[in-house]
Amino acid sequence: MLKLAVIGGDGTGPEVVAEGLKVLAAVAGQEGFKYTATDYDLSGKAYLARGGDAKAQTIPIVTDAQVQELRGYDAIYLGAVGDPAVAPGILEKGLLLKLRFDLDQYINLRPVKLYPGVETPLKDKGPEHINFDVVRENTEDLYFGGGGFLRKGTPNEVATQEMIATRFGVERCLRYAFEFCRKKNTKKMLTLVAKTNVLTFAHDLWWRAFNEIGDAEYPDIKRDYNHVDACCMWFVKNPEFYDTIVVPNMFGDIITDLGAMIQGGMGVAAGGNINPQGVSMFEPIGGSAPKYTGQNVINPIAAIAAMAMLLRVVGDQKGDAVVRRAGERVEQAIVATCPKMKSQSAGRMGYSTTEVGDLVCAAL
Repeated sequence: MLKLAVIGGDGTGPEVVAEGLKVLAAVAGQEGFKYTATDYDLSGKAYLARGGDAKAQTIPIVTDAQVQELRGYDAIYLGAVGDPAVAPGILEKGLLLKLRFDLDQYINLRPVKLYPGVETPLKDKGPEHINFDVVRENTEDLYFGGGGFLRKGTPNEVATQEMIATRFGVERCLRYAFEFCRKKNTKKMLTLVAKTNVLTFAHDLWWRAFNEIGDAEYPDIKRDYNHVDACCMWFVKNPEFYDTIVVPNMFGDIITDLGAMIQGGMGVAAGGNINPQGVSMFEPIGGSAPKYTGQNVINPIAAIAAMAMLLRVVGDQKGDAVVRRAGERVEQAIVATCPKMKSQSAGRMGYSTTEVGDLVCAAL
């Protein structure tokens, strides 16, 4: 039994999640496995309805009791976060970051894969050139919340934001990336992306650990290094160079959005917030797109790809070959569906949101 928690979230999130669940029902029926999907309304509207302030978080978006409940699921399936009625940062910190930190989802896994029939802004590049994975550290760096203000609101105001790298956090991310690269077994090359020439403390730790672990435990994996600015150039010029990338949190946040653009846009990009020993959360990368809410025009491919990733990762974690195979089949159905679509942009797909879900189910 696969036990899922579902957070539709804000804007068009519930719409794309519905299509992912539609595809899950189809593939589960074909493969013969059972699942449950329990809905959690942790949206901006729910926060405001419970008396939350729109300008500053005054009550929990997700309570500690709900976080404890979520630990009992095999995975969390998330739609989108962001409501224009709630100030930026409240929902993102109160839901996304809280779940990542409280559930110790220390890996952000982002496949950068160009599907057939999807346009990329890169000239003369196709699916054979854009197919790599980014492993981003997900709980340290600038995102852990250290820092503050001095003399706030005065002409002499000082703001600090601390970058933290722990040997423990760096090593577990690197080992995940090395193992992922080894299991993937393509080019067997892991590229560290950092800024060792300027961030000479935190990123020196990354560099040393990368080489020490590689030498001692993964001699079969070729190691490469890019400064983050050079990586951005190579994403555009020669994306086919990459196999697997490992990157600290802040820079990973930036380069994965660039990765989403070269794979055809946010409408096709999916990601996983992963705790290899606990409960992970899978989501489309695009935002809540509130202006399209209720119009049945948003692209659900990213959400369906997030479901495919969920099935593959959870299948591996549970040692369930049937669930793993279901994830592979959903991925193959996406590959078969994308060439039938006119565009990946909302309102220009040639099909409605629900019709794209139907096409993927038919392709199964």
